[in-house]
Amino acid sequence: MSSPDITAILENSRELDRIRKDQEEVLVEINKMHKKLQATPEVVEKPGDTSLARLKHLYTQAKDLSESEVTFYSALLSQLDALLPSGPPGQQRKRTVADGNEQKRKRMKTDSDISRLSPSMRSQLEPCGNLKGEQVAARVTGDNSEKDEWFVVKVIHFHKDTKEFEVLDEEPGDEEEGSGQRKYHLPMSRIIPFPKRNEPSSVPVFPPGRQVLAVYPGTTALYKATVVSLQRKRKTDDYLLEFDDDEEDGKMPQRTVPFHRVVALPEGHRQ
Repeated sequence: MSSPDITAILENSRELDRIRKDQEEVLVEINKMHKKLQATPEVVEKPGDTSLARLKHLYTQAKDLSESEVTFYSALLSQLDALLPSGPPGQQRKRTVADGNEQKRKRMKTDSDISRLSPSMRSQLEPCGNLKGEQVAARVTGDNSEKDEWFVVKVIHFHKDTKEFEVLDEEPGDEEEGSGQRKYHLPMSRIIPFPKRNEPSSVPVFPPGRQVLAVYPGTTALYKATVVSLQRKRKTDDYLLEFDDDEEDGKMPQRTVPFHRVVALPEGHRQ
């Protein structure tokens, strides 16, 4: 192993340490914001309040740091793979004999790797694993599509190694090819969990005028809409929304959508 190779590995390791320290700091700030909004959710309705903008900025930081962390982990693995000796011929035979246990070791490694991830990475991955069987909002179109298409889908499995969701579109539209249910493999960035139906007090409240993404009544598709008001009832809360491009007889009808079918509008949404 040459000195330049060792130097490169150490430099990447130091950068990885710096990223993880930054992740810890961002996570602390995110937790502070969560506690603030849980204690006083009405603060976001005050003129000039920047709580949601601050939280969005922190989420963006956490996402960027997590992606950087994965990049440096991959670089270190590649450097080590290139430097580790393949072993003498006698060792190759032993490795072949042990191949029967390889799949078991891989499964064990995947689980243990998750426990060794930084707190910010775990905070993102662990909730994803708990979404199995739940309905979520999913963008099924790629980044190169002219517009974003979001549908209600059911989570079948979350693959921790690839950080991808396997989801099922249980009610595909009539215009889609084929008549059966459709499966997709989607990255975390294209999935938005819905608020818990039985926990209305724990979800963010969208004030009037806020743009959101919501399920259009009678369908499983989500579209951009503007909040008119939040109607509080004894057993549930409903939003009164005006959907974009939903004009009827020259007017914008106001439609009622349950709170658990309304999520924040993704940044850069195309419709």
